[in-house]
Amino acid sequence: MKTTTNRHTSSSASLKGLSAMGLLIAVGIVFGDIGTSPLYVMKAITGVNPGFDADYIIGAVSCVIWVLTLQTTLKYVIIALRADNNGEGGILALFSLIKNLPKKRLYLVGAIGAAALIADGVITPAITVTSAIEGLSIITPRVPVTPIVVLIIIGIFILQQNGTGKIGRMFGPFMLAWFLMLGVLGACNIHYAPHILSAFNPWYAIRLLSTYPEWFLILGAVFLCTTGAEALYSDLGHCGRWNISISWVFVKISLIVNYLGQGAWLIGTGGIKGVNPFYSIMPAWFMPIGVAMSAG
Repeated sequence: MKTTTNRHTSSSASLKGLSAMGLLIAVGIVFGDIGTSPLYVMKAITGVNPGFDADYIIGAVSCVIWVLTLQTTLKYVIIALRADNNGEGGILALFSLIKNLPKKRLYLVGAIGAAALIADGVITPAITVTSAIEGLSIITPRVPVTPIVVLIIIGIFILQQNGTGKIGRMFGPFMLAWFLMLGVLGACNIHYAPHILSAFNPWYAIRLLSTYPEWFLILGAVFLCTTGAEALYSDLGHCGRWNISISWVFVKISLIVNYLGQGAWLIGTGGIKGVNPFYSIMPAWFMPIGVAMSAG
């Protein structure tokens, strides 16, 4: 028992220390949810205002960029990752740090946080997998989406019992390829409207939210881009602060470039009603590969 415990502790420590394997495992297990958000974010944003123009798209992409910066980078990477409990993260680990404080109302805060985490864990896999499988309809219009989604989600939950380390080593290379694909696809489509790069200016986001009457719905669609960001904190005990922080730089760049590419494509082509821009920016020859990776 002692030998087993020592091996487990050594393995856990090796994952938390900054290393190439630690970075790969972080990419594989931490960013799965937020990494698949490009599947549905721009589709949701255009759904709010089907008669969009260039200013609308630039403002929306600007909102996405700054939500990722403020909500994920600042809140989680810079602030929350420092609030560990003996190296562990997550709402329950954070709650254990404050439960001994005299203000008993903090129990309510912890309960709400735990409920929100559970709700996100229920909603996110369903949205992500369903959006991915819907891409098959481009190739096979009559694909049975719901049964395939149910089978994939069951398979994912069965695999999770193998533990974080094994899952990370299994999905790490796949997620690395996924983020590289996102970045390359986005970069290849920016030429449709190079002025999409002005979305880095937060003024476009402020103007969008202050002038469009549907600003609340727009913001709701935009915040889908940070779905699963709490995993950066909750997986702190598995991967370690520095592995998560450094790998996030690569992940964030890939995500933003993909959103820029989707936005440029929408501006340059005017979009097609009912078509997901994530799949539309793919070359025809790459479509089966892209759909397969999305579903995987």
